[in-house]
Amino acid sequence: MDGILNINKPEGRSSFSVVSLVKKLSGERRVGHAGTLDPAASGVLPVCLGQATRIVEFLMDTAKVYRAEVEMGVVTDTYDAEGRVMRRSDPSGLDRQQLEKGLVSFRGLISQVPPMYSAVKHQGKPLYKLARVGVTVGRKSRLVRIYSLELSGWQPPLATIEVACARGTYIRALAHDLGQALGCGACLKNLVRLRCGSFGIEDAVSLPQIEAAFRGGYGQRYLHPVDSVLTHLPVMVVDDDGARDISHGKVVPGDSPLGQDARTQDRELCRAYTIDGHFLGVLRFCSVRGWWQPEKVFIQPDLLHCGAGRE
Repeated sequence: MDGILNINKPEGRSSFSVVSLVKKLSGERRVGHAGTLDPAASGVLPVCLGQATRIVEFLMDTAKVYRAEVEMGVVTDTYDAEGRVMRRSDPSGLDRQQLEKGLVSFRGLISQVPPMYSAVKHQGKPLYKLARVGVTVGRKSRLVRIYSLELSGWQPPLATIEVACARGTYIRALAHDLGQALGCGACLKNLVRLRCGSFGIEDAVSLPQIEAAFRGGYGQRYLHPVDSVLTHLPVMVVDDDGARDISHGKVVPGDSPLGQDARTQDRELCRAYTIDGHFLGVLRFCSVRGWWQPEKVFIQPDLLHCGAGRE
């Protein structure tokens, strides 16, 4: 069973528990998610099954969109509503204009320090394990990219913001840092992931729907094709000989489909298909040799020899 489920994870469940449930329901051993959501958060959680687990990295690298409720005037040790309250202040003097102004400095490429309650490791141990026993260590700041950040609602003391960001961004840290910048403190009250790459919450399937589908024998109805997350890559169509070579991991000759200077294409990727439209895999262009090297192959050689999909 190969494909991707666009699951609407409910509040109160960990991403790992959703993966475990899908494993149990599908009987597929290879199952993984593309981007952890905290148990208190909800929304889009792509879950990859079978060969689709091999393209998790592409999903992880796509932009994410969140809707976050930020409570102004409250600081917690976890940067969200689940943590211990460290400080309270009166945010009544804060208005919408000040909030809008405060958001400006958090757009674009920004420096962010991961929260102590995170999976970032210190000397081989996750920070959250240290935090749980009362240990706080220094963390290095890292650069993260915020593509867009807008204030969509203000009902004091709750500010609702919509964030489009790159991989590695902590929305909890963003909420905390915004409160610090405004001088009143803040924490993340609620978080919903609206989009992960091409998967949106409007098309996401609930866990009860997934359970009913697999128990009813029609779970594959909700599976998205493996290549559905690779549409940003250029396409190469090869003949029968090229398809067999790719399926065996052999290189195929060809120019960059983008038509750019070959010297800049060492890391260029494309997706390859047979003439019949069957997805073969992901290839990487080697400018020095002028060929495409199979990086991830998704079709078995015996299927090509049998003429699978031919009319």
